[in-house]
Amino acid sequence: MATLGIPQNTIEILQKYNFRFQKKFGQNFLIDTHVLERIISEAGITKDDFVLEIGPGIGTMTQYLCESAREVMAVEIDDNLIPILADTLSAYDNVTVVNEDILKLDIAKVAKEHNGGKPIKVVANLPYYITTPIIMGLFESHVPLESITVMVQKEVADRMQSGPGTKDYGALSLAVQFYSKAEIVANVPANCFMPRPNVGSAVIRLTCHAERPVDVKDEAFMFKIIRASFNQRRKTLQNGLNNASNLSVNKEQVVTALEKMGLPATVRGEALSLEQFAELSNLLKA
Repeated sequence: MATLGIPQNTIEILQKYNFRFQKKFGQNFLIDTHVLERIISEAGITKDDFVLEIGPGIGTMTQYLCESAREVMAVEIDDNLIPILADTLSAYDNVTVVNEDILKLDIAKVAKEHNGGKPIKVVANLPYYITTPIIMGLFESHVPLESITVMVQKEVADRMQSGPGTKDYGALSLAVQFYSKAEIVANVPANCFMPRPNVGSAVIRLTCHAERPVDVKDEAFMFKIIRASFNQRRKTLQNGLNNASNLSVNKEQVVTALEKMGLPATVRGEALSLEQFAELSNLLKA
């Protein structure tokens, strides 16, 4: 079977099927064997693992996953890629291709049926426009996850790792850090893809926490507060929360909570750490 990490083989397959890249799916296929090997090793894939791959494309990384894992499920939204995947993955009997939108797939059910409900590993080369909904969807649906190793736009990887007071810090940083330990494990230049994207990419590994790093009474409520405080970055926290339609908290309650925390009434959301958001959420909930 021709390894698709080699550019010439990728070109041949695309020509054979007369494949056209679709802008709406943000398709950029990896054409660098070193990067592919790096992703597999950083994801720590072993013969014990069931791996969920999101957006396999023509099956470039899927081939590597099939070599290393016990079983792979590859979820691809683009109908045009399904016959190509049947061809490029024909040598493997440990892969299932699902033609579905990952945001609509019942992943908990998949984990139950294919991995006995044990935590699964997710590996993906994610299109920029849908990175955040996919990562948030995986975390918030409480799917049993061991780790998520994903190729994303460099700027998004930086955002996942950033801390309070930085320009990249926001709701995504807090969510990722609440659920996992985030580590950028490789930077990937644009020439490793076809077609070549306009931005650099990075591989980030999110290792899920066994226990939450902060003690919060109501997770969903805390994330409503976090989203409201970053929705209007220039506003003070009390104004941001007061204006949020899905939160029934008023300015007085926010000011009182901030006083208890020893924070000024004029503080902005971007100054608060995850621990402080948890504390604020618990005070407002009470």
